[in-house]
Amino acid sequence: MNLFSSPTFSTLERALDGSALRQKAISQNIANVDTPNYKSKKVNFQHTLDQAIRTKSFDVNKTDHRHVSFSTGEQREAFVTRLNNTMYNHNLNNVDIDKEMAALAQNQIYYNALIDRLNGRFNSLQTVIKGGK
Repeated sequence: MNLFSSPTFSTLERALDGSALRQKAISQNIANVDTPNYKSKKVNFQHTLDQAIRTKSFDVNKTDHRHVSFSTGEQREAFVTRLNNTMYNHNLNNVDIDKEMAALAQNQIYYNALIDRLNGRFNSLQTVIKGGK
């Protein structure tokens, strides 16, 4: 039995991967705030997290026919897109430093929440392994 192949661990893993990729893109945007013709990057991974949740076969006890069922679907990885349709600076650069710093703070909070949840899962496993002591 693999303790780390549960749907929760794989979902948290995908979310952490997406958050790390978003951190990298935001850092590149901040580093290139004054680079001429630089176009900012944005990471899309919410769909990946949603699909990770849908593709796992959760045991669901539906007590009402109106409850939502979990379905399976095709998984996609997080991806980076360039925002080419805007321009904020005279040098054709479209990085808004205030927006990037807010996104950086938001991503840090999201990442820390994921880490806290993962630590909780590991603490639960540790309690089970120790026999509840």
